[in-house]
Parts: sequence; C-alpha cells; structure tokens
Amino acid sequence: MSESCIFCKIARKEAPTSVVYEDEKVIAFLSIQPINVGHTLVVPKKHYENIYEIPEAEVAYLYTVVKKIAHAVKKAVDAEGIRLVQNNGEAAGQVIFHLHVHIIPMNKNRPWVHHPENRDADALKDDASKIRQFI
Repeated sequence: MSESCIFCKIARKEAPTSVVYEDEKVIAFLSIQPINVGHTLVVPKKHYENIYEIPEAEVAYLYTVVKKIAHAVKKAVDAEGIRLVQNNGEAAGQVIFHLHVHIIPMNKNRPWVHHPENRDADALKDDASKIRQFI
C-alpha cells in the first residue's frame, strides 16, 4: 500500500467512506462526487496504479466483484443501465493513481454529467445501506 494514496488510506480505515462491500482483496465504496446517486468505486486493497500493473488473477477477481456490485447498484437505485469506467493514465482521465472501477447507474433522462460538489455524508450512508441490501 502507498502511504499517501487516498484509496490505500480508505482500505486501511484511515479515511472515512461509505462502504458498500469489502473482503480481504477489495473494497467498494460510494463516490463522494457521484455522476448519479449510487456511483460506486471498486478498488483492490493492494496498490496498483493501473490495469497494466495488476496480475491477471487479481483483475479477474476485481471484475467478479464489480459484476456483483453492479447488479446491486442497478437494483438499489432502479437504474435503466450501468456504465463501467476504468481509466488508465492522466490522458485517459485517471485522477487518482490507484486502479479503480467506477460503477455508474444511468437512466435515459439523466445524461453523463460530472457534479463537482460532494454528496452529503448522511445521504451517502443511506445510499450505501440501500445497495448493501442487494449484495
């Protein structure tokens, strides 16, 4: 793990978050700046900067969890679809240099729009509780 990486800090329980799912290898938590309500990040606990660094068996496990969480998010927020996003490198839009997968619930009437304001901590807690019901 990296000492300064925010996702490593979250995995070590050194930074607050709204956890949706956790096991010995991955942690899934809500984005504080969601595209839409239910926007979840799935992160390996071991620090890898991008898709090129993670071993194949670990990325396979990561995406097994992504699929499980995507189903739960879709049901919890009654989304019409789910967008999966995984950026690699600054040119691709990666902002936090710890591999992570975005699970973004989508509806036809709500386009892809980034909202720079943070979602209220209590609302995130409620959102996480709703998603956990379907895992």
